[in-house]
Amino acid sequence: MSIDHSEALAGLVGQSTGNPFVALDLVNEPMARHWAEAMGDTNPVYVDDAAAKEAGLPGIVVPPTMLQAWSMVGLTGTLERDAKREAAVQAAEESPNETMMRLLDEEGFTSVVATNCEQEYDRLIRPGERIVTRSMIEAISDVKTTALGTGRFSTTKTEFFSVGPDFPADPVAQQQALESAERVGTMRFRILKFAPKAHVPAKPPRPRPAITEDNAFLFEGYAEGKLLIQKCSSCGTLRHPPLPGCGACQSLEWEPIESKGLGELYSWVVVHYPQVPAFDYPLPIALVQLDEGTRIVANVDFDPHDVELGARVKVRIEKFDDELSLPVFELVEG
Repeated sequence: MSIDHSEALAGLVGQSTGNPFVALDLVNEPMARHWAEAMGDTNPVYVDDAAAKEAGLPGIVVPPTMLQAWSMVGLTGTLERDAKREAAVQAAEESPNETMMRLLDEEGFTSVVATNCEQEYDRLIRPGERIVTRSMIEAISDVKTTALGTGRFSTTKTEFFSVGPDFPADPVAQQQALESAERVGTMRFRILKFAPKAHVPAKPPRPRPAITEDNAFLFEGYAEGKLLIQKCSSCGTLRHPPLPGCGACQSLEWEPIESKGLGELYSWVVVHYPQVPAFDYPLPIALVQLDEGTRIVANVDFDPHDVELGARVKVRIEKFDDELSLPVFELVEG
């Protein structure tokens, strides 16, 4: 965090997030019915007046968990509200909530996720009521490190009031009127504004070689830290890569010998494209002339541009994962 707004953020705690908000619609049965159906809540007191009265209620009530729904503005309202907020920022007339969001953004905490919501109900709400909300910034945490990243938690406390048809339109008068209005519920909504951790995708394993009866000994040798070469049992000719028969005498008999792993850089290429996720690029691949007389293609642990052909190299068997070990050549010191 290059910028620390701890002092300024602490000064926002306890402040109102803005003017009271008067719900666009009265509490109504159709919304309550749709909500109950979506939630799978079959309690009859939400849809049947007789059932509600039998339960001791004055009539149909709406699900308590709809508390926040009565203050929602919908997509159009959200877009209009965002536009007003942007204009307020440009005019330096932002609310404490907008100031909090801007300061958190400046600290580098530009991502947001809701962490939890707690609601308390003072009484059940009935269709026909008008809901007004009043919110304040209740808490802003110190910088915390989470699994998502580093950031701050902020908690907004919203109170819900039921008001009559004569509720004033002036924001100042509204604040005064709410002091004597009936509160029907409270909600605490907590979010985390954070800087997400850099996502480093896991490198996939190297492609598996095609193992056959002719070359299985080679990879078994790599697993034991050895560089093995086929030697014709009839004429002694070495060959690599492994083949079923000798190209010199056509004998099918052979035996493995262990190379000392020393040789010379005979040729090389550097692969740039196409790129396979399992490899690092640029990818140098060399053709090494082993001292035993045969050649092998393998990765190298140096930049071929920095050396001349004929440079002395030696092998090391590198374990790339639990199943695959392969030869890698490095320069011989001196």
